[in-house]
Amino acid sequence: MKSRTMVYLDPEQLQALKAEARARRISLAELMRRLVKQHLEECQGLPAVPPEAYLRIVALGSSGRPDISDCHDTYLGEALRHEHAG
Repeated sequence: MKSRTMVYLDPEQLQALKAEARARRISLAELMRRLVKQHLEECQGLPAVPPEAYLRIVALGSSGRPDISDCHDTYLGEALRHEHAG
């Protein structure tokens, strides 16, 4: 159940919010609810990220080597030796 509240805004703020609501084709009230929700999520440390965005991390660290998960210590050792040899 939603509760009604009253907020006092500067005229410039109200005009900017109305313009944003029009651009998104949503009501001013819906825009305000979304902004409050986003703010609360950010304050609570919850990501304001759509679920499909998480799929972008799949294969992010792809090395092209099929055995990297089995031989990661070997590859890491080689990389460190190479880095510190020079």
